[in-house]
Amino acid sequence: MSLPPGFLDELRTRLSLSQVVGRKVMWDARKSNQGKGDMWAPCPFHHEKTASFHVDDRKGYYYCFGCHAKGDAISFVKETENVSFIEAVEILAREAGMTMPARDPKAQEKQDRRTQLAEVMEQAVQFFRLQLSTGAGTAARDYITRRGLTGQSMDRWEIGFAPDGWQNLWDHLRGKNVAEELILGAGLAKPSTKGGKPYDTFRNRIMFPIRDVRGRCVAFGGRAMDPNDGAKYLNSPETDLFDKGRSLYNHGPARQAAGQGQPLIVAEGYMDVIALSEAGFGAAVAPLGTAITEHQLQLLWRIADEPVIALDGDTAGLRAAMRVIDLALPLLQAGKSVRFALMPEGKDPDDLIRAEGPGAVQAVLERAIPMVQLLWQRETEGKVFDSPERKAALDKALREKIKLIRDPSIRTHYGQEIKDLRWQLFRPKRQPRPGGWQPRGAWKPEKAPATAGVRTSYLAASGEDAQTRMREAVILAAAISTPAVVVQFEQQLEEMDCRDPDHAALREAILRHAIDDPDNLKDHIVDSVGAEPLENLLGLRHVAISPCVRRPGDVELAEMTLAEELAKLQAQRGLDAEIAEAEEELSDLADEALTWRLKQAAEQRNRASRSQNEDKAIFDVADNGARINRDERQAFEAIMSGIKFERKRR
Repeated sequence: MSLPPGFLDELRTRLSLSQVVGRKVMWDARKSNQGKGDMWAPCPFHHEKTASFHVDDRKGYYYCFGCHAKGDAISFVKETENVSFIEAVEILAREAGMTMPARDPKAQEKQDRRTQLAEVMEQAVQFFRLQLSTGAGTAARDYITRRGLTGQSMDRWEIGFAPDGWQNLWDHLRGKNVAEELILGAGLAKPSTKGGKPYDTFRNRIMFPIRDVRGRCVAFGGRAMDPNDGAKYLNSPETDLFDKGRSLYNHGPARQAAGQGQPLIVAEGYMDVIALSEAGFGAAVAPLGTAITEHQLQLLWRIADEPVIALDGDTAGLRAAMRVIDLALPLLQAGKSVRFALMPEGKDPDDLIRAEGPGAVQAVLERAIPMVQLLWQRETEGKVFDSPERKAALDKALREKIKLIRDPSIRTHYGQEIKDLRWQLFRPKRQPRPGGWQPRGAWKPEKAPATAGVRTSYLAASGEDAQTRMREAVILAAAISTPAVVVQFEQQLEEMDCRDPDHAALREAILRHAIDDPDNLKDHIVDSVGAEPLENLLGLRHVAISPCVRRPGDVELAEMTLAEELAKLQAQRGLDAEIAEAEEELSDLADEALTWRLKQAAEQRNRASRSQNEDKAIFDVADNGARINRDERQAFEAIMSGIKFERKRR
């Protein structure tokens, strides 16, 4: 069976050789470098104990230094599965999600045509390079020199010039007996709509050859010399050789440089790639005048696990970055992602190199951010979230994006990262109030840390402050023992001003993890806060004997405890506020209003110090306002009922 041209190239592009081979071997973790695709294992083709079988994942080839077996993914499947070439291709095609093409009897004829087109393209490269050195190319040479390229650079990148005129390249190729059909098929000329001779596709443009991973020239990119030209950059039309969405400028050299450890950089244009490479960043590529496509992203991941998208620091560059996010989210795999390096505003990599040198580009690359942070920036930058509705809209937008991720593990990690970023946005650190009185517990200057013995005992505290800290401890212990109740009291816990720094840290950890992962809350607390604050809290005597701690998971008891203790704290805060304001007014003449406020404060103090749940459980209020022990009252009523019953019997 003959396969159409390009099918095997596409198959090899989609597959990872290390994954194919990994089903048959055990990798040597000491010698292998998965990040660089440099994998070693004992050879599956002969018996050995040492790891002499080498897989170069980026190049897609394997070689055994013992038995000298070598090949690609297809040959590996052939040898290990004992199948034919076509059967091996079918196995790999199913794995890559590709449909086997129908039998094509003209496959060899098409392959021959592709070879002929590639030869025509090479003749065009030589023609354009020659024209750059003529008088017609003077302006083009001057422009390239102003962009900082030397004669050696022009030769290295095979830069040429298409002179102004309608049939310069056409006449040159026809003079070399190149068939008209091949010139048109290579995209070098277009048929005339007026019945005349075909005319050149590129005219009065600086020419950049575009080569595939094998090094064949498959297309050209041309930059207009005329500022009034409608298209500043023009690429070859798609042909049997050239598929714009499956090609990268500087693909082959960049793959080789990335294999040597250089970061893979994705720039926007030809000059950016050339400038980066000349400055020492050899693993630089560019899409060809379009947004990055799915096929191009897969090509990038074959070269490097985490390419860096280096975009211009303007609105268009940011829009391009956002398009990459939408494209990449469904395709993310473990170890396969992208990072974004945003150039200074108004500059591209070429501008930055010429203005500040390679070091400035290196600094930008080192500050490259992961995709999740740019996604967050897109959804939040320039927006105000001052209402529940706006916050809910943000949550919905982010959930919809995260749902696009197919890999469940990556989806989980993205969700956690977004949750952390949301936490930082909506729960900023408390700051002291600018002027005016300070509510007790709102802010205090940092103090020297207390010893463990002092922290674990509230004997060091006194009066109301000790009571407040004890209530905080009971509240936190109840939430930790029964995390299911946290969602019900989330707002009250957020508003609770913890006077103990350890309590504040514990509260933040509870709010962050109790709702999403209640079963592992204590583990999360230890990871984020440390084991000592948790042990100190649960070791407090009044906490250890608390019913909600002794009966973890009792939702009803925990709800009752939190409701009571939070209400007491709120009442105490109201008392503090009243007293603080009253103290400020004591310098003035006291009046009835002040007296009334102090009376209300006293009543507030009584409510704060009395257990409401205990009152309801033990006491009733008589008609005259006196509190009567409920058990005693019920016993008294039972006695009275018995006396009345005996009287009736008599």
